[in-house]
Amino acid sequence: MTAMHSIQAIDVHGHYGRYTGSSGDDLLDGFYSADAAEVVRRANAVNIGLTIVSPLTALLPRFHGDAVAGNLEAARVVAETPGLRQYVVIDPLRPETYSQAAEMLTQAQCVGIKIHPEEHGYVIRDHAQPIFEFAARHHAIILTHSSEKNSLAADFVPWVNEFPEVRLILAHIGCGWDGDATHQVRAIQQARHGNVFADTSSARSITPGLIEWAVREIGADRVLFGTDTPLYHTAMQKARIEHADLSDDVKRKILRHNAVRLFALEPDVRNQ
Repeated sequence: MTAMHSIQAIDVHGHYGRYTGSSGDDLLDGFYSADAAEVVRRANAVNIGLTIVSPLTALLPRFHGDAVAGNLEAARVVAETPGLRQYVVIDPLRPETYSQAAEMLTQAQCVGIKIHPEEHGYVIRDHAQPIFEFAARHHAIILTHSSEKNSLAADFVPWVNEFPEVRLILAHIGCGWDGDATHQVRAIQQARHGNVFADTSSARSITPGLIEWAVREIGADRVLFGTDTPLYHTAMQKARIEHADLSDDVKRKILRHNAVRLFALEPDVRNQ
């Protein structure tokens, strides 16, 4: 057991539910799936005390996920499942998700907004303005998939610069449609207000040196721990940070303290 295992981590990027891929491979889809109780069980096994989730049914299958139904489901499931908090999913192609978000963001269990241009089938630069205007009115945190063609990290930069009250998490350090592992980090460097972060929830995170390079480039305060559970192996993702070539103070920030500060988590979570 490492010293970092005693730190009760906060996973800022999780899901629960049935994964439905485009390949029609039921076996593989099953590997990527887990209900809320299983997500929490896997988290507890490696001392992750809190996982912030969005339901896979709101995102999948690609172009056919039902964000409206998924948000209603998540509000119920998260309320019934200790160890979870909720992102409300906004799909700009479903205008009613804005009214859902306005209501759910007033609830303590809902701590931010999730968007996914790739799964919902829109280009972020064509829809960013209403999303960011809404988030600014609600002083909300946005977690977004990045950086495939519809969700290029660079395309968010003008909007985070225009709306400093919005905090943006670019998911998947190292993810890039073109193989470029620097998209998220470069976007953070271009942001003017210190309101952009990136999470570690990428298959690329297992690349030796990648997380360490990101910390050198943007500082430990901008990196958040995420697993993309249940799509990825929760324990493996946490071990990557626990065994990173980083100081213990930096690991604590990534695993927990940055999320506590960003999400202004309540005292019972802060003191764990």
